[in-house]
Amino acid sequence: MGDVKDKAREAHQSDWLDHAVRAGLVAYGIVHLMLAWLAVQLAVGEKSESASNSGALHALAEQPLGGVLIWAVAVGMMLLVLWRLLEFALGHREVSDDKKRWRKRLGSLAKAVIYGAVAWAAIKTALGDGSKGGTDSTTAKLMGLPGGQFIVMAVGLGVIVYGGSLIVRGWTEKFREHLDAQGQSGKDGSAYVTFGKAGYIAKGVAIILVGGLFAYAGFTHEAKKSGGLDVALHNVLEQPFGPVLLIVIALGIACYGLFCFARAKHLDR
Repeated sequence: MGDVKDKAREAHQSDWLDHAVRAGLVAYGIVHLMLAWLAVQLAVGEKSESASNSGALHALAEQPLGGVLIWAVAVGMMLLVLWRLLEFALGHREVSDDKKRWRKRLGSLAKAVIYGAVAWAAIKTALGDGSKGGTDSTTAKLMGLPGGQFIVMAVGLGVIVYGGSLIVRGWTEKFREHLDAQGQSGKDGSAYVTFGKAGYIAKGVAIILVGGLFAYAGFTHEAKKSGGLDVALHNVLEQPFGPVLLIVIALGIACYGLFCFARAKHLDR
C-alpha cells in the first residue's frame, strides 16, 4: 500500500503531470470560447446550437477536423480529472489547518466531477450520442425522491454558492495564485489578470443564474422551471437590454477561456 502511495505522490509532483494539466487547460479554454460564441449567436438571433457545454461540443464537432478536436477535448478533460483526483488524495499538504485542507481537497474532488462531466459529454459527442436532453427531466427525477423538492432547492443553493465563490475569486484576483510570477508581470501579465477577472466574474454570474433556476424549480415544485446554462441565458435575453447583457456575459466567458490558455502557459500548481 505504501508503494502505491509513493508512486501516486511521485506522479502528483512530476513534470509529466504539468504537461498533462496544460493540455487539459487548453481543451477547457477551447470549450469556453465555443460556448461564448454560441452565446453571442443567441444574442444576435442566429443560434443553431444550445448555449451549453454540450452545445459547444456539438459546434466544435462540426468544424474541420471536428472529430479529432472533440477527442482531444475529451482526453484533455480526463487529464484534468486525473490531476484533481491526485490533488484530492495527496494535495494541499502545505495547508496546516486540517479543516481548511479538507475543504480544499473536497473542492478538488468537486472540480474533478465538473471536468468529468465535460469529458463524458465530449466522449458522447465524439461517438455520435451527444444528447441535448433537457435538465428538467433530471430535476423531475430528483423531485420524485423522498424530500426531492428540498434536494432540488439544496442543489440550486449549492450552485449559487459556487457561482458566488467564482465572483469573489475574480473580484479579489485570488486566481493569481494559478499563475507563476512571469504570468503576472509586464503587459502580458496585466492582460492575463484582466482576462481572469472578467472571466471568473462572468462565469460566476452565469452559474448563479443556473442555480437560481434550480432553486426556483424546487420552491415551486415545477421541474420545467429548471434548466441549464442555455435556459439561463435565454432568461437573460428576455430582460431589458437582454442582448447587450448577454453579449457582456459571452465576452466574459471568452475571457475565462483565454485565461485558461494563459494558465496553461504559466502554470503554477
